[in-house]
Amino acid sequence: MTADHCATEARLRADPLQGSAAPAQRWLLVEHRGPWAVRALDSTGLSGGVATALHEAALATRGRVLLIRRTGRRPRRAVQQWAVVDHDGTQQWGTWRRPEDLLRAAEVMLDGPAPPAHARPPQPLVLVCTHGLHDTCCAVRGRPVAGALAARWPDHTWECTHVGGDRFAPNVLVLPDGACYGNLDEDSAQEVVAAHLRGVVTAAHFRGVSTEPPAVQAALSAAFTRYRPCGLGDVRSVTADRTGDATWTVTLHGRGRLPLLVQADVRRVAAPAELLTCRAQAPSSAFRYVVDALRIPSAEQAP
Repeated sequence: MTADHCATEARLRADPLQGSAAPAQRWLLVEHRGPWAVRALDSTGLSGGVATALHEAALATRGRVLLIRRTGRRPRRAVQQWAVVDHDGTQQWGTWRRPEDLLRAAEVMLDGPAPPAHARPPQPLVLVCTHGLHDTCCAVRGRPVAGALAARWPDHTWECTHVGGDRFAPNVLVLPDGACYGNLDEDSAQEVVAAHLRGVVTAAHFRGVSTEPPAVQAALSAAFTRYRPCGLGDVRSVTADRTGDATWTVTLHGRGRLPLLVQADVRRVAAPAELLTCRAQAPSSAFRYVVDALRIPSAEQAP
């Protein structure tokens, strides 16, 4: 038995999205017009030593390397782009012709992108996973969504390699804040991205934010559901206190449309073993993060 339609099966099981965004504090984006290998850095045109340098730079910075490309017809240009995007919004872009040119991208990844010469809001980037060789559902479900978003936001939208959570395809990652959305289609993706760019998180499709651990992601999802419309800009800070081997109390410090303090009791449980990807050869179990209580603490309970 193989999971040849993992996203379909996950929706039938109603696998929960919350707490499932893959962690990353910094992103290295490398334009690569394909084809993409199963493991992105094994793709043609990326030499072994350069691929290793990019991978090690990402590991050292709690970051992630993604290959990107524009959707639709892609002109064969000799020069391609790379970018290092930090969670604080700082971005640095460069170009490459030969694999060795990407060593500069690895250096920027390790040092952090330089602030722009002129102060301006960072350009949001909308990345859609279409990594079909990694998982069939990412291509079948992701490419129509990438096309729809590119038609509306052509300068912001890129296709990208694996972002995690194949069974939630199509997956959309919005940078620089690292918000991850899943279980989309062409219409809902446009609504979700439009709302996000207005500062509102669509909780029904929100997997989490890559800069926070899963328990915090689940607490954010619960708060965004209860106090909607609100978004990541309404969260001033977050603390997470472990209360057991697999339990946490997460405190959200809010503003704007969120209360000043919101606390969530979060519990991690192991889901039944399933075939979680299209390439899975055997069932495996994923963790789920359950919010048992969401409350506004009294003055005596406030930290």
